[in-house]
Amino acid sequence: MVFDLDDTLYPERQFALGGFRAVAAAFTDVLGPVESAVRDMTRLFDSAHRRRVFDQLLLERGAPVDAALVQRMIACYRGHTPILSLHDDARRALARLRSVARLALISDGPSAVQWAKLDSLAIRPAFEHIILTDELGEGAGKPSPLAFERVMSLFAAKAAPCAYVADNPAKDFVAPNPLGWKSVRILRADGIYADAPPAPGGEPAVTIESLDELDAQLPTAL
Repeated sequence: MVFDLDDTLYPERQFALGGFRAVAAAFTDVLGPVESAVRDMTRLFDSAHRRRVFDQLLLERGAPVDAALVQRMIACYRGHTPILSLHDDARRALARLRSVARLALISDGPSAVQWAKLDSLAIRPAFEHIILTDELGEGAGKPSPLAFERVMSLFAAKAAPCAYVADNPAKDFVAPNPLGWKSVRILRADGIYADAPPAPGGEPAVTIESLDELDAQLPTAL
C-alpha cells in the first residue's frame, strides 16, 4: 500500500499557511503588517492566483514585482520549519495497516521541503520505503512512472498487489493505472484538489472519503 503525502495524510493548507506567516514576518518592509499579509496571501492562495501568490501580492501592495525578491520569498516559504499534524484517519490508518501491508510513500515536491514535512509529522518510521520524486532526477515527478516502478523493484512486487492512495486525479493515477496498480482516491472536502478533474487515463478505481474506508480495499488491492 503506497501513499501520497500532501492532502492525503495531512492538510496541505497547514504547510501553506505556515509558509505565508514566515514570509509575512520576514518581509514586513515590503508587505506591511504580518496579519494583513497572511490574510491576503491566504485569499490569493484560494483564488486563481494560487501559483503566483507572491507576485500578485506585490502588485496589490504597489511594489515592483522583482524576480529576485520573489525568489527570496519562495525560499523563505519553502525553508520555514513546518508545524503539521496528520489527519485523524491517516493516523489511524498508518497504525492499523502496518500489520497487514507493506507501506511506502511517493511524493512530489522539493525534497528538502518534503523531508521537513515528514519530520514534522514524525512518520518516517511508518514506511518501509519513501520515494521523493525530486531525488530521482528531472522529469521524474508524477505522472512519470519512474517512482512507481522503483517501488515495485524495491518490494520485488508484481503490479497486482500494489495500490496507490492519493488525492489529485489530475496527475496521481496516470502512471499507476497502466502499471496495473489499484488507484484509490481520498476525496477530502477541504482538499486543494477536491474539484480537480481526472486526467485522461487517470481516473481512480475507487474513491473514498476517509482512510477508515481503506480496509475494504485490502482484499482486492493486496
